Amino acid sequence: MSLITPTRILIVGGGGREHALAWKLAGEPGVNEVIVAPGSDAIAREPKVGSVPGVDPLDPEEVVAIARSVAAELVVVGPEAPLAAGVADAVAAAGFAVFGPSAAAAEIESSKAFCHEVAAAAGVRMARAEAFTDAAAAGRFAAELAAAGDGVVVKADGLAAGKGVTVCETAGEAERAIAALVPGTVVVEERLRGPEASVIALCDGHVAVALPIARDHKRLLDGDLGPNTGGMGAYSPLADLPDQAAGDLLAAIHEPILAELARRGRPFRGALYAGLILTPDGPVLLECNARFGDPETQVILPRLAGALGPLLLAAARGDLSGALPPSILAARQLPTLPGAVVGIVLAAAGYPDAPRRGDEITGLDDAAATGALVFHAGTAIEPDGTVRTNGGRVLTVVGRGPDVPAAASAALAAVGRIVGAGLQRRTDIGGLALSAAGAVR
Repeated sequence: MSLITPTRILIVGGGGREHALAWKLAGEPGVNEVIVAPGSDAIAREPKVGSVPGVDPLDPEEVVAIARSVAAELVVVGPEAPLAAGVADAVAAAGFAVFGPSAAAAEIESSKAFCHEVAAAAGVRMARAEAFTDAAAAGRFAAELAAAGDGVVVKADGLAAGKGVTVCETAGEAERAIAALVPGTVVVEERLRGPEASVIALCDGHVAVALPIARDHKRLLDGDLGPNTGGMGAYSPLADLPDQAAGDLLAAIHEPILAELARRGRPFRGALYAGLILTPDGPVLLECNARFGDPETQVILPRLAGALGPLLLAAARGDLSGALPPSILAARQLPTLPGAVVGIVLAAAGYPDAPRRGDEITGLDDAAATGALVFHAGTAIEPDGTVRTNGGRVLTVVGRGPDVPAAASAALAAVGRIVGAGLQRRTDIGGLALSAAGAVR
């Protein structure tokens, strides 16, 4: 086993996920500097972390130029849009180790139809689905699915920042959702029922090792009500899908998909995210993402028992087997710290449809003083130190404790210290662990 720690790391992005990655990596032994492009004022306040404002994360040439200027030993691409834009391809072509798949491999997320195609070829179970560019044909298939009485799910085929999904009770609702997406490709799926889970694995093209399992709640309001969002909170571990299940899930889902992508000449090096629904007939794959989840990353990373940087570098180089002991490779899961973590997202007024910018936020230091972690996703800091909203999801406040209820209480206590006009938050993240079996998708 050979662990090599990257001393200078460039992270592409600037949201809560990237803040959590910067916090984790900068705190690891041997890491001298973490640069986040474009980052944010808040992210740059972390020890040993800097930002490069004004960088366009979708511009491969700009990202390569930054990697050269900082002599990055590892580049980590955070969001999905830069991956789809070929940023990882350009960085790799310039000779840098990059954790993040090529645009061709990232199509597993950027096209839901492609994900269904790959999963079918790999023998991985997903919901019954078809892709359409014709609204009438899509409507007929939706009506066929709706006749079974379980509803229909309508999805935009391409990237939609976690919000391109409409769960429909009737064929009429599905037709309206389809009309809103056509022209364009739309995926119509049968509706499955059960709690969801996020199983994210570090992958080197062939080998996969799981991060702790988490659950993300997409709905805006308590009780999993309201519109879909990019995610209003997450927690880990799960009572109904313990971390120890990850090895079997990787063998059944991630590894067949990795093998199929490699067979197609699209080896996947990065974080392969399997969004699962736990049906009465067992776990079913809902979707794949080609990167770390947000806000799952904010609750997963504080649970890791070891350093992350050397593993990201090993995956980028295609050699996780050389960086991990045989026991971890056999179990297919990374060791964790004891306890639980709960993250609560604070969103701007008007989110998700029309988030309002410029509202002042106070109490952040008081929240951190409780022992909580405060990751910034959409804030701006003025020269006098005033923090204002500057995006849809603004903050993720993370509490830790011996179990999920205790971690949820810690997160809620910290959230209670934060004040901002119109800030939206859920109060039941983690508490839903007791009633997750009633969730529907």
